[in-house]
Amino acid sequence: MADEHVASVYGKDIPISTKHAIEICNFIRGKSLQQSKKFLEQVIVMKTAVPFKIYKRNVGHKPGNMAAGRYPTKASRYILSLLSSLESNAENKGLDVSSLYLTEIIPNRASRPFHFGRKRRIKMKRTHIQIFAEERKEEKEKEPRKIEPKTVKQEIKQEKKKEVKK
Repeated sequence: MADEHVASVYGKDIPISTKHAIEICNFIRGKSLQQSKKFLEQVIVMKTAVPFKIYKRNVGHKPGNMAAGRYPTKASRYILSLLSSLESNAENKGLDVSSLYLTEIIPNRASRPFHFGRKRRIKMKRTHIQIFAEERKEEKEKEPRKIEPKTVKQEIKQEKKKEVKK
């Protein structure tokens, strides 16, 4: 990746579930920045569910083109704020925000400190999220594949196959 066409953001020790972050990130990876932000806004108002494909044990089915799904609103809010920060970073770099696509979005489990006070011995949830977005230009039209003429050896093999079949 060329660094001049890439914007990035790193969220460290975000207080969200790593499992929810993984499911959200798997769904928005490869999509455009605008499309991802619109999707997360729909999840926050509970209009669209996030399809759960890995951590789906005892998760009910949701309407739409999915089986198991949930509405992880807290995780969606934090990831949406990271996407807004990514958009600001891209504008600051001079990139075209409308042509940004999320190439890499990597959620990792962070250290889990203990709660303070009366909730002792229960650990907090923490996640690191790293997002890279690349500016894509209009794709060039693909040229038709050139068909190479058959070589002499291929023609001989085909003739032998015809003789064997007779």
